[in-house]
Amino acid sequence: MDVRALHRKQLFAAVVFVAAIIVLAVQLITPSPVMVSVGENGTKVAELGGYFRYSDVGVITVAATLLGASGTYLLVGGRARPDGGTATGTAADTPEPVPESSDELLEMRREEWDETADQLVNNERQIYEVVLDADGVLAQNEIVEQTDLSKATVSRTLDNLESKNLVERKRRGMGNVVMLL
Repeated sequence: MDVRALHRKQLFAAVVFVAAIIVLAVQLITPSPVMVSVGENGTKVAELGGYFRYSDVGVITVAATLLGASGTYLLVGGRARPDGGTATGTAADTPEPVPESSDELLEMRREEWDETADQLVNNERQIYEVVLDADGVLAQNEIVEQTDLSKATVSRTLDNLESKNLVERKRRGMGNVVMLL
């Protein structure tokens, strides 16, 4: 999926979200006055405030629905996955093949990881490839041993890779285990 298109979708959802909040707030704060005509000896028009007309209720319903849908999309549906897709599929997304065994799954993941490694540079690429060579799971202290990088450099680089949602560190005893995502 195109990253620029994903950002446009999120921007559109954010605009709809803000517009729905404004419309909903204005409608709820200032209901339209209801005009009542009473006539025994003539017509007397009275204005009753604080009541909603059917059109007001319709606008409030539509604004609340848009608010909920855009908010849900922003919180859940629009998050980018590390593989470039979105957390929820759409009709435009092509279905991913379902692996029949764990070996096929590992092979599919390895292909994705190889593509990701090709996009990285310098220390990030070096560390990512070391973890990739270990089938996606490796202790952080072993990364230091297998590269000529200092502990601090490895730690900072892993911080960068984590912020890009490419790796995850899990605490194991006195050290960390690094896993590719």
